[in-house]
Order: sequence, then structure tokens, then C-alpha cells
Amino acid sequence: MIYLDNAATTFPKPPMVLDEMSRCLKKYCGNPGRSSHALSMRSAEKIYETRQLLADMFGAEVENVIFTYNTTYALNIAIKGFVKLSSHILISNLEHNSVLRPVHELARKKLCTYDTFDAHGTDEEIIEDIKKKLTPGTSMLICTYVSNVCSKKMPIKKIGDLCKSRGMFFVVDGAQGAGLYPINVKEMNIDALCIPGHKSLYGPQGVGALVLSSERMGRSIIEGGTGINSLELSMPEISPERYEAGTPATPAIAGLCGALKWLNAVEGTKICQYEEELYSYLKNKLLTNENVEIYQLDNSLGNTLIFNLKGMQSVTVSEMLDKRGICTRSGYHCAPLAHKALGVPSGGAVRVSFSVYNTKAEINTLCDALDEIIKEKK
Repeated sequence: MIYLDNAATTFPKPPMVLDEMSRCLKKYCGNPGRSSHALSMRSAEKIYETRQLLADMFGAEVENVIFTYNTTYALNIAIKGFVKLSSHILISNLEHNSVLRPVHELARKKLCTYDTFDAHGTDEEIIEDIKKKLTPGTSMLICTYVSNVCSKKMPIKKIGDLCKSRGMFFVVDGAQGAGLYPINVKEMNIDALCIPGHKSLYGPQGVGALVLSSERMGRSIIEGGTGINSLELSMPEISPERYEAGTPATPAIAGLCGALKWLNAVEGTKICQYEEELYSYLKNKLLTNENVEIYQLDNSLGNTLIFNLKGMQSVTVSEMLDKRGICTRSGYHCAPLAHKALGVPSGGAVRVSFSVYNTKAEINTLCDALDEIIKEKK
């Protein structure tokens, strides 16, 4: 099998991930923060260790790292917990439904309004379009760091500086960028960074994080047990307990701990360079094929590329690749705004996305398979 769907979730996982999860389930998987016995304490220690690794990686205080199930939960907490009611929200036209749907729902309920800015062009052109779309009531700006469709990398430091100068709350969807590119929430003036454990951090599914740059308190979106202040009817006024209700996914967090240690050891910059090399290799091969249409913004470089075979639906191509043991993803990739911005036709496109475990030999096999599919079509 050739796995090229890493923008959805990286696979396979590093051995340290499996080791940490297995050790947790076998040795210490008590309920952290709920009891004082040894297993509970060991679980709590592992969770704190993982929280500290994330804080170090993203330039935050350890108490401002909040564990969630995934990026989507983190985005919902950030957007709904910190938005000023009756204000205006600005998002990019590359956003995933994890941003678009919560914002649209707030607008549908008449709790806010929103607009989009254009992610096409240079950093300066993007900033200028943001300024044009701002209103006196704009209180929050949300954008992806790296598109899950076309690898467009946003100038989040410049956007963060602009947001700080205007007093706006800046939320970054780090689903594709976290682990691949450096992010420091304080240096980049990011108020809330939302990340998954299961993509370029190489951890398991079922764990993500909301990383806040300050101790500013937002609304609690999920209420329940926290292990502290059990007699109080309201959620605690301290982080992370204010946002973490119920039993955490300890085995998944332990797996993420192993992934972060592995990532620190192999150096994420080297992984980034390798994946971008694979991207360029595939793009250059596809550009020589007159039957292939590639969609991208501004000649972006990354680890995710979408294309179509002319005259064929993306789902058909992905199905035919799957029969040849090649895993890709077709359709709109939960990002209709991005597909519209790229001019992708009805039916979406085929997405190929890389991890450190892919090779140029696999890309050659993919391209050979595409040639076979084209011949079959004819």
C-alpha cells in the first residue's frame, strides 16, 4: 500500500507513539486528576509532560495548553469562547469547514457577522485586502496557517501584528502547519492556536490542543467535572481546567508525548524540507502530463497538492488508484471556500499529501498508475 493521504492523518506513526500508548494502557492508565492513587498520579504526570512539550514547541505557558479531541474542538472553543457578541469576524477564503461552519452558525443565530479576505497574492497584498475588509466592529480574525488543499502558507506573523495593533483576537488554524513549520504564539501575536495531534505532529487520533498566548479567560463551551472545586456550579476560572471537562484521552495524549519526543529528535525542519522536495518532484512530473490539471495559489510549496485528470471525476480517479493500492482523497476536502478560490470544477479534485515516510519511488508508482488510468479512459 502507498499512503498519500497524510493531510487527513499521518500514517504510519513512529514506533515511539505505539510504545507510549501501549505502556499507558498496560502500566498506568488511571483517571488523571480524579484520584490520589498511584495510577491516577502517573497518568496526570504523563499529561503534564505532554502539555509541557507542547508549551515549549509553541512558545506558551504550560497552563495555557488545553487538550481537546482535535483541531475542530479547539477552534470551536476559541471562536465561541472568545468572540465578542454582535461583532464582526474576518476569515480567509481558504478556510476549512472547522472554521467556516462555527462562524456561519454564529451569524445564522445573529450573534455576529462575518466576511472573507482573499488569500491570493503576496503577503503585502493579503494584508491590504484584510485592511479593506475590516470594519469598526471587527473583533476577531481567523485564518489557516497552511491550506489543507493547496499548501498556501499564510503570513501569520504579519497578520498577528496587524491584529494586535487593532485590538483584534487572532485565531490560527494550525491543522496543517503545526509540526511542519515553526510557530510561536507570543512572537507571532497569536491569541489562540488550534492544532491536531494526528497530522504533522505524528501522534494518534483523538487528541488535539488549544494553545493560548495569555491567561485571558473566555467562555466555557463544555461544562462538567474537572477534578477540582467539585462543590462549585460554575467551571473554574483558571486554565486549563476551565476548558477541559470530563476524562481526558490519556492513551492518546501519551501517544502524542511519544510523537513529540520523536519529532524533537529528528528535527521538524528536516521533515519539512523533505516533504517539500517530494511535493516539487510530483508537481514537476505532473506538469509534463497534458492530461493533468493542477490547482494551486501563487506557486505555493508544501506537502499537499490537488489535481484532476481531464475529463474524469476526482472520485473515480481516487477509486481507481485505491484499486492499485494507492491511498488519496477526492472531493472538496471539507474546504469549499478554498476550492472556489482555486477555481476547481464541480466534483472537487484528487489530493495527494506527503509525510516523512513517503518516497520518490512511491511518486513514480503514482504517476505510472495515472498513466494507466488515462489509457483505460481512452
